[in-house]
Amino acid sequence: MRTKLLAATLASGVILTGCATTPTGTTTTGITDNKALIGGLLGAAAGAGVSKATGGERTGRDAAIGGVLGAGVGYYMQQQEAKLRAETAGSGVTVTRDPVTNNINLSIPEAITFRVGDSTILPNFYNTLDKVATTLRDYNQTNIQVNGYASVEGDANRNQALSQRRASAVANYLVNRGISSNRISAIGRGATTQFGSSYEPNRRVEMIILAPQSVN
Repeated sequence: MRTKLLAATLASGVILTGCATTPTGTTTTGITDNKALIGGLLGAAAGAGVSKATGGERTGRDAAIGGVLGAGVGYYMQQQEAKLRAETAGSGVTVTRDPVTNNINLSIPEAITFRVGDSTILPNFYNTLDKVATTLRDYNQTNIQVNGYASVEGDANRNQALSQRRASAVANYLVNRGISSNRISAIGRGATTQFGSSYEPNRRVEMIILAPQSVN
């Protein structure tokens, strides 16, 4: 009984915070924005009941707390995804969120990122990166993995090094815009995950915003 009360209390508390001010200072109360939160809370209550029946009071309590924390992460990442979509609209950047891991992927096409054989960020991409950096500063409980890519044309070792420089260029740009270097990793992927024809330019980067285990 106490486990059920705990689950209900935690759920009501998180629902209230779901209607509170976001890290950007915007108050949100929309039903759509709360779907991930509500789903997680229902899962927390159900999980608490099952764990109580099979593993005792403490197990049920832990399941309830874990489920509510997970719901908070889902809501946090959902809000961040929405802001990133708004900030990058019309730029060519694709924003997707994995419904299982809650990780957010930003795929940045080659046409707006780098010239052939170069790792210098094109000036017309600065504005978009600045907006992304602002969102990452506001939602500062995530880590970011920046992946750089290169074409299959030319020497493989050279392209691998080029992809690393591209990833590092974007990571360093974000650091210079106020993102802690402790949150960012840069990885050169070479010509892996090639799009289209093997000779099609692959001068892109992608950012994977990694969901935290819990949010404060």
